[in-house]
Amino acid sequence: MIHLDTNYLIGLRVKGSPEAQEVDDWLAARQTLATSAVAWTEFLNGPVTPLEVERAEVILQSRIIPFGQPEAVLAAELFNKTGRKRGSRFDCLIAATAIVAQAEVATVNQSDFKVFVPHGLKLAVAPTATT
Repeated sequence: MIHLDTNYLIGLRVKGSPEAQEVDDWLAARQTLATSAVAWTEFLNGPVTPLEVERAEVILQSRIIPFGQPEAVLAAELFNKTGRKRGSRFDCLIAATAIVAQAEVATVNQSDFKVFVPHGLKLAVAPTATT
């Protein structure tokens, strides 16, 4: 399973964007796509149109993974283990959700998430485009 970070959800709004192409390639490879409730909230903060939200829901097939107690505990551990950077709080929440779900994270901001790899996060690799 691949969890899409907010920047991938935003990229879906633009037909032909690198993010939209990678999502199409993952779907063609029969990958299961999802997102965390945290990334979904960031996406809904918009601006997005109802049609853009509907399109994202179709791609995700409503797989929006909740953030509960196990994710909260792990997110706090990640925050403390990676330097307690105020700007990393949402990234900790997104990473924890993916780790608990045993999913990879697809993000444009790989440098922000690499700090979580030693703690169990797997980063999604863009599929090889077939032409």
